[in-house]
Amino acid sequence: MLFIALVKFKTQLSKEVVAQNTKDIEDDMKREISFLGIYWTLGKYDTVVIFEAPNERVAMNMMLKRADRMEIETLVAVPAHKGSPYGPE
Repeated sequence: MLFIALVKFKTQLSKEVVAQNTKDIEDDMKREISFLGIYWTLGKYDTVVIFEAPNERVAMNMMLKRADRMEIETLVAVPAHKGSPYGPE
């Protein structure tokens, strides 16, 4: 399944917060999560993350692991074009 996470940090970004998040990403990649893109953004959200997970439960667990540092809005993404492994047939 494909997901988009819209992230807002709860505190000011620090080296410690970045280091913890980097460690979490590395741990997730050893498991069932595949990150397709991580972007810093300007505006309402600080970061946009596009990732794959086998199901909603795995995606939710990933988000809960970061709940002390981030507010995360997670969307299930379904490509609109045919021929995509996630899109309509």
